Amino acid sequence: MSEIIEKSFTTERYVVSYPVLTEHDNLRLDQFVMTQMPTLSRQFLKQKIEKGEVVISGRMSPHKASVKVHYGERVTVTTHNDGMIEDEYWLGKVVPRDQDPVIVFEDAGLLVINKPPFMITHPAGKNLFYCATVFYETIYKHTMHSIHRLDRETSGILMLGKNPKVSQKVSALFEQDDVKKCYFLIAHKQAGALSFPFTAKQRLGRDEDAIPQGMITAYPETSDEGKDAETHFELVLEKDGFVLALAFPLTGRQHQIRVHAAANGYPLLGDKLYNGDSSVFMRFKDNTATESDHEIMQIPRQALHAVALKLSYPLEAKKHFIAPLPKDLSDWLELKHGISHAEVEKLIEQKVLAFLG
Repeated sequence: MSEIIEKSFTTERYVVSYPVLTEHDNLRLDQFVMTQMPTLSRQFLKQKIEKGEVVISGRMSPHKASVKVHYGERVTVTTHNDGMIEDEYWLGKVVPRDQDPVIVFEDAGLLVINKPPFMITHPAGKNLFYCATVFYETIYKHTMHSIHRLDRETSGILMLGKNPKVSQKVSALFEQDDVKKCYFLIAHKQAGALSFPFTAKQRLGRDEDAIPQGMITAYPETSDEGKDAETHFELVLEKDGFVLALAFPLTGRQHQIRVHAAANGYPLLGDKLYNGDSSVFMRFKDNTATESDHEIMQIPRQALHAVALKLSYPLEAKKHFIAPLPKDLSDWLELKHGISHAEVEKLIEQKVLAFLG
């Protein structure tokens, strides 16, 4: 992936330019842009090229997707906020988005929110406008700093810095694994799954040959591949082939909880990437998901919620933050299993309070 050489952002549009490096010489235009923005669907990218929103420096546009790029050129991609580019679809309908995230804590230097599902932490790929940093920069009229990140589909506790000093200090706590994190999850229970409680220690690493790109692979604890990772899991409730559980990650690897859960027999409800068939992810990405795909997933997003977090803030004192369960997960539990929101909150309260200690 090339380093961005220029970008500009407003609430109306996002413009970014990438240099064509030697390893990209003679690639098709659509292939080059996919290497830089892998979250874009092929169909979405094709439409952008046809509309002239992907421009090769020094050439007349619009281009064809098959035109070749050459070393030394610059490719500029423009994305307009038309209110539709970030829509998520489920059974042919747009998934409603929470337009007013709940603020859990706020002071002069720090903002802690209960991030809704599908809100991304900061602009990336085609997800440029429904972003936590952008949302609050629009409100506060100054730069907001992402201290850590949650996957786009994951809801829950997210911290944003209001100034560089606080952001750097709190970010350092995450980098040093000096933050206690607790996640709530719903998962399928597979045959041969480990019994609760258990601690997963499989090493985690990116598989560059995987389709789609960016998938994380679990390797044996004794392997030389991947990086060390550790997650403790505790059961909240088991019913009808599903489990409600809490995950306590002791390291901060990408997709750690999802991969550790799946590797030990508990693929998360709604996880399109680690459900055992990654082609499901590609079909949802390309809006070609089948009825069977929807039945397997059950819900539009992975059932993972950052329910609690504890760290030193201000740096001389411990502080914790708790995010109530989101409506989409609560609704599914009540509709499918007759478990009310209040009942779920009560079930996890004791374990979360013990975690906060």
